[in-house]
Amino acid sequence: MLKIVTLKAFLFCTLCCNAQLGKKLDSLLFQQAKDQPGFALLIEQDGKALYNKQAGLAVLEGAKAIDAGTNFRMASITKQFTAMGILLLEKNHQLSINDAIGKWLPGLPAGVGNRVHISHLLTHSSGILDYEELMPASQTKQLLDADILQLLQSHDTTYFTPGTQFRYSNSGFCLLALIIEKVSHQHYAAFIKQKIFIPLHMDSSIVYEANALIVHRAMGYAKDSSGNVFFSDQSMTSATKGDGGVYTSINDYRKWMKGIQNNTLLNLPKIMQRMHVAAGGVANAYYSAGWFYKTSDSLVLFHSGSTCGFNNYVITVPFKKISIVFFSNLAENASLFRHILKTLHQCGFADYTGLFALHELTR
Repeated sequence: MLKIVTLKAFLFCTLCCNAQLGKKLDSLLFQQAKDQPGFALLIEQDGKALYNKQAGLAVLEGAKAIDAGTNFRMASITKQFTAMGILLLEKNHQLSINDAIGKWLPGLPAGVGNRVHISHLLTHSSGILDYEELMPASQTKQLLDADILQLLQSHDTTYFTPGTQFRYSNSGFCLLALIIEKVSHQHYAAFIKQKIFIPLHMDSSIVYEANALIVHRAMGYAKDSSGNVFFSDQSMTSATKGDGGVYTSINDYRKWMKGIQNNTLLNLPKIMQRMHVAAGGVANAYYSAGWFYKTSDSLVLFHSGSTCGFNNYVITVPFKKISIVFFSNLAENASLFRHILKTLHQCGFADYTGLFALHELTR
């Protein structure tokens, strides 16, 4: 009898906490997104959504509302998919993460191609030059991953000896996309769809291509110094695929989280044990395979994705099956996500606000 009473009390407390969480988040979020670019927010534990709501407009012109099927540009959250693609090729014995990248990209100078390994790209420890610093000032056409390789082919140097430091690198993940294409003999977009999206039933997810239709697409926006919203969907670096080209929705990303927590495609925590690098001096923090992670009482994975018109954050605690997913089609929307994390902490979740120190390493 005592056990039954205790269980009922626990369930009642849980329901009350969930109701309180929902009210607090509704109060925080919905007024801010009225007639503005908005957000999709998912908070999930043990496969159950504690909060799964959307607000605001996917497209201001025509007042198209955001819903759970709205596809947002992931920006750097794309790196998770690129890394998974490489790891699936290794699982199939088509490459090794210990391969020098020159094996697959022979156009690179020897000083880069022979010294940098695939594992260095996956952990941001390659020291490869940032393509943003190599772009001509006169650039008017969007860069593709192949253009990044061409820019790097003229530079036989790295910022540091590969494997000795952490430096966040979009260039590295563009090269990983090209390696996927070279090894698989498929376009990156087709490979990611076949090996990741289809097996996980992420039916509306897609890799951006200039002429490809993206259904239920959110357009990107930003605010000027006076707080006025303006259209800001694309830039010169918005067409690269490996570092930022995936579009997905809360509905589909939920399936991706489930796949990671259940080791559906491969065992990611085991990969992280054998391949990681300390992340920029942040205590107990590392980078591996498209994720920052911290080790405390449990493994906590984190990544952000920021670009000219989008601001996204994802957190998962795989062994506890906790997911916190925030997609926004408004640039520089970090303060809202900070408030969300503070609200979660007030309602009994761990304090995840310290993860923003990792977000700063991506800038």
